[in-house]
Amino acid sequence: MKKLLITGGAGFIGSNFIFYEREKRPEYDLVCLDKLTYAGNLETLAPVMGDPKFKFIRADIADRKAVYEIFETEKPDIVVNFAAESHVDRSIENPAVFLETNVMGTQVLLDACRKYGVERYHQVSTDEVYGDLPLDRPDLFFTEKTPIHTSSPYSASKAGADLLCNAYHRTFGLPITISRCSNNYGPYQFPEKLIPLMIANALADKPLPVYGEGLNVRDWLYVEDHCAAIDLIIHNGQVGQVYNIGGHNEMRNIDIVKIILRQLGKPESLITHVTDRKGHDMRYAIDPTFIHAELGWLPATKFADGIRKTIQWYLDNRGWWENIVNGEYKTYYERMYG
Repeated sequence: MKKLLITGGAGFIGSNFIFYEREKRPEYDLVCLDKLTYAGNLETLAPVMGDPKFKFIRADIADRKAVYEIFETEKPDIVVNFAAESHVDRSIENPAVFLETNVMGTQVLLDACRKYGVERYHQVSTDEVYGDLPLDRPDLFFTEKTPIHTSSPYSASKAGADLLCNAYHRTFGLPITISRCSNNYGPYQFPEKLIPLMIANALADKPLPVYGEGLNVRDWLYVEDHCAAIDLIIHNGQVGQVYNIGGHNEMRNIDIVKIILRQLGKPESLITHVTDRKGHDMRYAIDPTFIHAELGWLPATKFADGIRKTIQWYLDNRGWWENIVNGEYKTYYERMYG
């Protein structure tokens, strides 16, 4: 019997992790802490809101007083930090909020873990801290030993948080682990990200904006596989260790867009090439050999299967993402809690 504090649990990966833990470890108490920024959607957590072993708390991880009160009251055994500003484009427009949440918020959580004691603090990071790889070197992959080489304010803020975690482990002996994942996809992803944005626009017969020629390569990981890896790490992973979690599903952005259009029966004429993002990384590719050797993890979902399931989920749950597109989801908390 353990209590997990899951920060950012109303977001895409955090909510999927809550659903995964509820099914895999029904004896656990789960506490979700989320600020409910634009990307946090309480509607996502509707399936567990009535569960007596689940609790939602609205708070900001950068609010030290609120976080300390939560730790003192809830006494979590394990903390998994998904809470982060995560959209690269937004970090280019306003870097300050990324530093506030991703760096200072992480520091507040680490201090709370020191003050009140935890068995494990797990930091959910990103492969973007490694920078990018050249398109003409398919033999190169990110490993846990790849040097940090950030490209955007977002990736710099996540790298800063990772370094803080390592420092708190070395200086204070805090039992931390870090995972760096490739691009996730699946149910409940906020429709500003590539796959749900293309699905939503295609269904509405709107232009599908593709940066540059769409030749940028990403390693795609089905979100449930990511959740399974994190569960293994927090229970069996080595304290102080970084684990790379990759899907072995490298795809060009333009090819993903074309797959979505084909499966939805929409024409490729909807594709609209737009000015490329500043500092746009060309290729991400993770080598997950270490986590496989240490913990026995491998991605279970091939991209062809995962993208079909994802598209079908968005077709079956139009109300969820349409509420986001029209802004209605922002009133859900007020409707629920007045």
